This record gives sequence, C-alpha cells and structure tokens, in this order.
Amino acid sequence: MQRTLVLLKPDSVQRGLLGELISRIERRGLRLVAMKLIQVNETLARQHYSDHITKPFFPGLVKFITSGPLLAIVTEGENAVKIIRSLMGPTDPKDAPPGTIRGDFATSVGPNLIHGSDSVDSATREISLFFSPDEIISYTRDIEKWIIES
Repeated sequence: MQRTLVLLKPDSVQRGLLGELISRIERRGLRLVAMKLIQVNETLARQHYSDHITKPFFPGLVKFITSGPLLAIVTEGENAVKIIRSLMGPTDPKDAPPGTIRGDFATSVGPNLIHGSDSVDSATREISLFFSPDEIISYTRDIEKWIIES
C-alpha cells in the first residue's frame, strides 16, 4: 500500500468541484484515509513549496495557496502516487488530455485545481506537513476493517 497527499486547491473549493474531484479519486480505486478543509498559512505554504523557493514563481505559489481554503487529502492504494499524477494531468492545462482533472477543468498553469505528491518520498514529507499520524485512518484488507493508526 502506498499513500500520497492530494490538495484540492482554493480554486477547486471556490468553483464547487470538490465532490467531482473526490469521486474521480475514489473511482480510480484509492481510499481516502484523511481529509480536512483548511486555510493554509504562509509558514505552511513555504514549507510545502520549499523545493521551489529559489524559483521566480515561488511568491505566486505562496500567494495562491494561501488565498482561500483548500481540501487536504491522504489517499491510499496500490501505486497511489502514480495514479494521482495520471489523474491530475500535466501542470499546464493546454497540455492535459481530456479525462484528466486539469484537462477537463483547469484554466491556467497557476490556479490548476490540484496538487499531488510527485514521489513516495515527497508524499511522506508532505503528508507530515498537513496531518499528524492520529488524523490518518487506514483500511486493513487482511482483517477487513478500518483502523486508527497511532
């Protein structure tokens, strides 16, 4: 089982797309094991986007991600990182094929609706920024039940 972080960004919330985007994630066979609607502050935004701190678009990333509430989600499943990345589509919506979230709904490179961790290592780091271990629930197929990790 693999976990990854998904952020349904402020434009997803503002446009009323949360239900549609969550449905797409679930239809791909991933389980939602943590979820919360939050307002990201500048400190968390800078930590989350720390890999981009020297890039010219960094201030715009921080400004956008802090501009309104977002829905933070931890998904779990086989190849969760790869599945979410393919479901999202390329960052630039003009390059995103129909059937992907960005291909169907995004209108620009900046506000592009969704973030998904780009690797298992990034997912581990990013999940720990947004969730404490006791906020994550896991489904154990062996015993057919949900468990709370601690």
